[in-house]
Amino acid sequence: MAQQLLNAIFIGSIYALFAVGYTLVFGILDVLNLAHSAVFMLGAVITYSLVVIHAQPFFVAAAGGILASAALGLVVEYAALRPLRRRQAPQISALISTIGLALVFVSIVEQSKPGSPLAWLWRDGANSVRFPADRVPNATYHVAGLTLEASKLAILVVSILLMLSLGYVMRYTQVGRALRAVAENPRAARLLGIQVDRIFALTLALSSALGGLAGILFGVALSDVSPYIGRDQVELKGLAVIVLGGMGSIPGAVLGGYALGLIEAIAFIRFGSNVEAGVAFLALFLMLVVRPQGLFGARLRERL
Repeated sequence: MAQQLLNAIFIGSIYALFAVGYTLVFGILDVLNLAHSAVFMLGAVITYSLVVIHAQPFFVAAAGGILASAALGLVVEYAALRPLRRRQAPQISALISTIGLALVFVSIVEQSKPGSPLAWLWRDGANSVRFPADRVPNATYHVAGLTLEASKLAILVVSILLMLSLGYVMRYTQVGRALRAVAENPRAARLLGIQVDRIFALTLALSSALGGLAGILFGVALSDVSPYIGRDQVELKGLAVIVLGGMGSIPGAVLGGYALGLIEAIAFIRFGSNVEAGVAFLALFLMLVVRPQGLFGARLRERL
């Protein structure tokens, strides 16, 4: 049981990192970026391709995957969100637009096979692959009857450091103050001289970099890289996490990620893997019934 709970902490770190990217965009742009799961997937896919196809060292490849994910966030902003925002389109339009862009990203990867123009990006089509064991440093330690993998320990440390750093930036830096001002009132922020469009682009790039990193960590920890890891593994769970923690709350997203990881582990121990798959949505349902605003969210109110 102790081993399962430890694994829950590791997977909870990935959920938290993924959900922080989700909630950062929602808190500032007030829209759910449903292309975030595709960026999560592409972070892992690009890193894998740089390691396997282009023979790059893992840490160089991971840096490339994170930078590419940040660039994809800018694609989401300029292609799917900004044109609609300038036309003052309803929020549902942005939601549908990001879903469409996510489908495009997934389709590009699943159609990339040897001989295709995108074979430099991915050669395995819809297949699931894993990082080569000899290319990714992953020592194993045995402590007090527990098995600790270096990759999972790194996931825990990196996730916590990044989330603490993001909290510091949001609270104590000029960029963070600008982000919070735009989140509170974009029109007033613009009157104060803040370049709101630039803040929106920065938000998408930062959240996508976090999502891409979460995808890389997921691919390493679970030995699973495919076009569907974002859609099948974390997209709906990420939504459950931000509802559990409170829409727009970064501390809530972190706590919700770890809470979901622990809930899944307990469900797996008590009831097996069949129940584990649905426990996130049971938790989501109960939270919506008992406390719709989530653990850290502000009380819901109608917008005039």
